[in-house]
Amino acid sequence: MFAVIGAVLMVRLSLPYIHLLPHTDFLQTKAFAYSVPIWRYSFYTHVFSSSFVLIAGIIQFVPYVVQRIPRLHRIAGYTYCAGILLISGPSGVVMAFYANGGTSARISFIILSLLWWFTTARALQLARHKKWMDHVAWMARSYALTLSAVTLRTYALGIGLLHLEIRPIHAYILISWLSWTVNLVIAEIWIRTGGPGKLIDSRHQ
Repeated sequence: MFAVIGAVLMVRLSLPYIHLLPHTDFLQTKAFAYSVPIWRYSFYTHVFSSSFVLIAGIIQFVPYVVQRIPRLHRIAGYTYCAGILLISGPSGVVMAFYANGGTSARISFIILSLLWWFTTARALQLARHKKWMDHVAWMARSYALTLSAVTLRTYALGIGLLHLEIRPIHAYILISWLSWTVNLVIAEIWIRTGGPGKLIDSRHQ
């Protein structure tokens, strides 16, 4: 449910950028980066492609789809992997080098982008070799990183609602790391408590 709500939220947040105006929402903080063509192209590419990736990723973990509509599962899976490996992942790396929050936040987003690409590539490789249990585990890791865009905004909202006395720059650095590390921990717990096995079982019932 969290993933569905997050996907809807991300689509809504992406819509204002359709007009390609330089002072839209988040872009107000990126005046310098926006003047750099490679960052600007990467930003729009990343924003619009990531919405499709989020939605395609959800389908991979719906038991009914996996069990009853395998063709949709495969199409969504290839869409998800292609979107990350060819579009969202590379553009995310470019954006990471210009991230707000200084060196610490940039390192976090660079690591996130590289891990996102690697976990997705690994999941695709395992699927091609029909190693389904390992495939599901690596897809879980990949999608946990995909959801970092949602959790980052969730943490930012939480800090604002709780009125925590923390400087904005420090808050952003903190959530830049928490947004994906906590997700990976949750994914590992799901993997080690038999999550992949349950999904594989539903696939072959």
